[in-house]
Amino acid sequence: MHIVVVDPSRVVLKVISSLLDPRGYIVNTFTDSREALDYITTHRSVTALITSLEVRPLSGLELCWSARLLADAHRPLYIITMSSARNARNLAEALDSGSDDFIDKPPGAEELYARLRAADRMTRMQRELIRLAETDMLSGLLNRRAFLQRVTDAAERAGDHGRLGLVLADIDHFKRINDENGHDVGDLAIQGVAQALCEIPDGIVGRLGGEEFGIALPGRTLEEAEAAANRIRLRCTHLRFKGARGPVQLTCSFGVSAWSEGETVASLHKRADIALYEAKSIGRNRVVSAFADLILARAG
Repeated sequence: MHIVVVDPSRVVLKVISSLLDPRGYIVNTFTDSREALDYITTHRSVTALITSLEVRPLSGLELCWSARLLADAHRPLYIITMSSARNARNLAEALDSGSDDFIDKPPGAEELYARLRAADRMTRMQRELIRLAETDMLSGLLNRRAFLQRVTDAAERAGDHGRLGLVLADIDHFKRINDENGHDVGDLAIQGVAQALCEIPDGIVGRLGGEEFGIALPGRTLEEAEAAANRIRLRCTHLRFKGARGPVQLTCSFGVSAWSEGETVASLHKRADIALYEAKSIGRNRVVSAFADLILARAG
């Protein structure tokens, strides 16, 4: 467990660190609450915050509230507040500000360990719930909602001048595979393509519905995303599945777009979708990139 501890006293921080370090916890300590919040924001591995109420420049309650806002539906974070003045008012304010637990300062070793065991149980359950909420059960990939959220996050990191490629993939003649071989073989086809898509390093991969998939490629140009799509296309042609009438082969079609200044995720997706439609309409088993002339022609 990665823990951030915040207190104005370096002595208190040293005491808590001496209790946690031997137990194998990763611990970062801060006397400045704003620096602590910045660290938690940029280090998603942090799953527990222990903060005194008497910190500055953000008060302990403000830090709890701000940290709780970071712990959205995609990130578990357990918050423990501590104070040398334990009373009903402090406890109520801390819980109302987003704290999960309250402990005396300085904390006793056994009580601190017990609280952190509870924190570990809670964050493990939260991570599992997040996984279930974001995962397409058949393919094991991100589901549509989670995929689009990850693409949005990647686009925000890219900014106006960063690089981000988007590839949309569709299994060719998927209905025929289902009709001729049954849905079990269709499911195997979806799983096989999903596995092939995951072979791209650093790709964000999701199943968008039915036989359609998406791959976001942070830091990639249009040409690099197109090359990656072609590699996947070739891998898919080598997939084989046992069908009712013998081995089943398949192909996939791909549409590619790349992030540009003033782009939105919706327009990035739309351009890749138009390119995918073009790939399907001119013969399938191919990659088409969303160049401006293609988009203008289709939009017209």
